[in-house]
Amino acid sequence: MEAVNSDRDEAPQALRINDKAPGFAARSTAGEVSLSTYQGRWLLFFSHPADFTSVCTSEFIAFARAQEKFAKLNCDLLGLSVDSLYSHVAWLRDIERSFGVKVRFPVIEDSAMVIARAYGMLDRSSENSGTVRATYVIDQEGTIRAIVWYPMNVGRSVDELLRLVEALQTSDRECALTPEGWRPGQALIEPAASSMDDAEQVIEGQTWYYRERRA
Repeated sequence: MEAVNSDRDEAPQALRINDKAPGFAARSTAGEVSLSTYQGRWLLFFSHPADFTSVCTSEFIAFARAQEKFAKLNCDLLGLSVDSLYSHVAWLRDIERSFGVKVRFPVIEDSAMVIARAYGMLDRSSENSGTVRATYVIDQEGTIRAIVWYPMNVGRSVDELLRLVEALQTSDRECALTPEGWRPGQALIEPAASSMDDAEQVIEGQTWYYRERRA
């Protein structure tokens, strides 16, 4: 009889862009939350390796300070680690006491690692159960629109994640593309001409595969 590789068989399939985000319900620092809580809104769902660690603290301070900017984009913030709810509460209170920053977005308790496994937030090469710095941008329909991973020793750019959410929303709304480093108010890019007829409509002086659209 052929041997069964339990690690391979039990491991969930890696999530990809445009997959439906796995549903969940869990305790958090703001009470019980579920993915359905955020239906109709965008969600930035992110994991961190551990509470009471330096890089994670710097990230949470930055997320807390940017929360209103995300809210203006109809986007909520939701954090997760495998630490207990009591650890989360103690850590967030200490951040407020030590740095004067109140973290108002929920942080999920995932001690059993059920959600972390479903989202692939656990690094198999890690020596412990700490989650990597995984970030998922989930749209109002519950679809994963972007996935960003950072290693444990490098902090995320919250400003870049904010830009990413706004770029995704603008691209959807305008039916256009956003070029490298795009910022609100800058030119967008028209989808490339996909037929000879489309190519003939290109204005003189423009390249058929790179056509800017002014904001």
